[in-house]
Amino acid sequence: METDTLRPALSAAALAEVPFEGWSRAALRQGARELGMGEHDVERVFPGGARDLMEYWAALNDEHMIAALGEVDLGALKLRQRIALAVKLRLTHMAPHREAMRRALSFLALPSNAALGARLLYRTVDSVWYAVGDRSTDFSFYTKRALLAGVYAATVLYWVDDRSEGTVETWSFLERRLDDVMRIPQVSTQLRKLARRLPNPAHLFRPPALR
Repeated sequence: METDTLRPALSAAALAEVPFEGWSRAALRQGARELGMGEHDVERVFPGGARDLMEYWAALNDEHMIAALGEVDLGALKLRQRIALAVKLRLTHMAPHREAMRRALSFLALPSNAALGARLLYRTVDSVWYAVGDRSTDFSFYTKRALLAGVYAATVLYWVDDRSEGTVETWSFLERRLDDVMRIPQVSTQLRKLARRLPNPAHLFRPPALR
């Protein structure tokens, strides 16, 4: 079978093992056994092991969020409401795998995985802004993503331990964090000078869609 055919099945099977095996090759191998696959299939589909699996899962979650937002009349919502909805949709989609996300936070906290964590966080907040209609190419491109990264990361940390009915405590936490961001004053002149040395985001390549 082609790699693109095996990847969704193996990722789902391995994800079910993550709460027990952690983000590891052991989870991938057990998932492969459940599907009747061999070790060679694991190496072919996810040659980077758990890191590749996590990156693929994160991309799937981003794509689901974007698709779900596409079914909403965003024009009827204020920008702040769109952002809150995007975060809610992503976390709600991840809810069946809350323990896997908890394990992911521990995995990404390791120094050797810091770059991966930063890359996945950036892709998610970039996907949120793009999905809600942001097309900025100036300094605000960076500040918007930096501010949302802080809000999103804090919300995820709160969410993994939230057992309130309907996750209402997390949604309240998210609203408070967004309120905090809205109160942040204008960025300093020094930061604006720094931004002039950064590349124009319009020239950056966005990650390709999953197949």
